[in-house]
Amino acid sequence: MLVDTHCHLDASEFDADREAVIARAQAAGVGCMVLPAVDRAGFARVRALCEGRPALRFALGIHPLFVPAACESDLDVLAMDLEQAGSEAMAVGEIGLDFFVTDIAPELQERWFVAQLELAKDAGLPVLLHVRRSQDRILKHLRAVFGRNGPGGIAHAFNGSRQQADEFIKLGFALGFGGAVTWQRALNLRRLVTELPLESIVLETDAPDIAAEFAAGKRNEPAHLPRIAQVIAGIRGIATEELIAATGANALRVLPRLASAYIE
Repeated sequence: MLVDTHCHLDASEFDADREAVIARAQAAGVGCMVLPAVDRAGFARVRALCEGRPALRFALGIHPLFVPAACESDLDVLAMDLEQAGSEAMAVGEIGLDFFVTDIAPELQERWFVAQLELAKDAGLPVLLHVRRSQDRILKHLRAVFGRNGPGGIAHAFNGSRQQADEFIKLGFALGFGGAVTWQRALNLRRLVTELPLESIVLETDAPDIAAEFAAGKRNEPAHLPRIAQVIAGIRGIATEELIAATGANALRVLPRLASAYIE
């Protein structure tokens, strides 16, 4: 099954044609799409979008770039919403650290990250991680909260070293790759998707962001995932069908509640 493990269909960029975007993705063969929230207001949005749509699944969390606008009560709401959602919540996410930005104190990001890791631990849920220029610090917090037997999840838009990738894999994580790999200049990413074990890779778009080279300057959307898969399969030198089957199985392994999603 072709799974987009990370797309923000609740984003305002899709307000004008959201239904058409979903229809195009399904027509292109995308069997499941995971929608992570990024802030408290997003909890209700992603849940509403997924209601009655077996191919859409949600995760709940507060993104590191949104923590300056968050308040402490948001964590209480997150805990309550996770409990209320029950098995419908796939993971806690999108959470993590972003040290590319310079106007959000790392200490603030880390406090919110650890608090949400604790909620994931309490709920027994995997996590969807934002890991921009913060891989080592995130690994430190994962080990501190979960030890080496945590619920795992996905390191979204991974762009670290092979050594860092191996450490995430040891902790039960798959690594998310999408449109960024399609760019000819993305040498590190292309090397990673060639060298990493196939069972450690999942596919994503991060729509509407991180457009593929073939869609440069355009809004990204889940319907681009089959072509992204084709490019990655070509880089690895395997059949596209093999890549889709493997990455779909990987997604089901690291996000076990996806098993109830629509399967072709």
